[in-house]
Amino acid sequence: MGFFYPDVYLVCMFDLYVVTDSTLSKGVPDSEVARLAYMGGADAVQLRMKNADGREMLEQARIIRDVSDELCKFFFVNDRIDIAMASGADGVHLGQSDVPVEVARELMGESAIIGISVDNEEQAIAAVEGGADYVGVGSIFRTSTKPDAMQGVGLDMIFRIKQVVDVPVVAIGGINRGNIQDVIRAGADSAAVVSAVVAQGDIRDAAHELKDLILKVRPHVPTE
Repeated sequence: MGFFYPDVYLVCMFDLYVVTDSTLSKGVPDSEVARLAYMGGADAVQLRMKNADGREMLEQARIIRDVSDELCKFFFVNDRIDIAMASGADGVHLGQSDVPVEVARELMGESAIIGISVDNEEQAIAAVEGGADYVGVGSIFRTSTKPDAMQGVGLDMIFRIKQVVDVPVVAIGGINRGNIQDVIRAGADSAAVVSAVVAQGDIRDAAHELKDLILKVRPHVPTE
């Protein structure tokens, strides 16, 4: 992972960002998916439980928070600012129809990391102007795991958004072992995956393989 420090808060860059989905994990709890993904090399995990009640989601979030703290990884909650705050997550990831980033920042404070989903340059600019720490761009390829997202915006959209924002760009949507290096070559700072890790028989190994593929395209330079 690489880090840089703006004037008042941390902006982080991830290589591999895993999003949970209990409909794909074959009965494995989201917290266990997160643990295995972290152990395989994921730098960040986002807890996404669209149909769960608040009590169940908070329980999973608190377990993941403990694991992420132990392994020095990042943990985000999808949509639910209340769950993110109650669990002590590093931040929240919001969609275009969720609470505005300005309101999320007011509630969560300057130390929280807030990401916003975008699918074009205008949305990306607005997200950054509102205070987003990173933008999630997609769906890059067509995918069934995020049916509410714009489908197949393509690799070129990564390049286009990189030209207009100065925060990390996380690509998501239909990314797998066959195209993850193309996503990084297109300029993405990070690749977010769902089924390519969550739905696999060996979650840890799947995460390890994807992380290795990313590093082969963009090896890290050690920092002092």
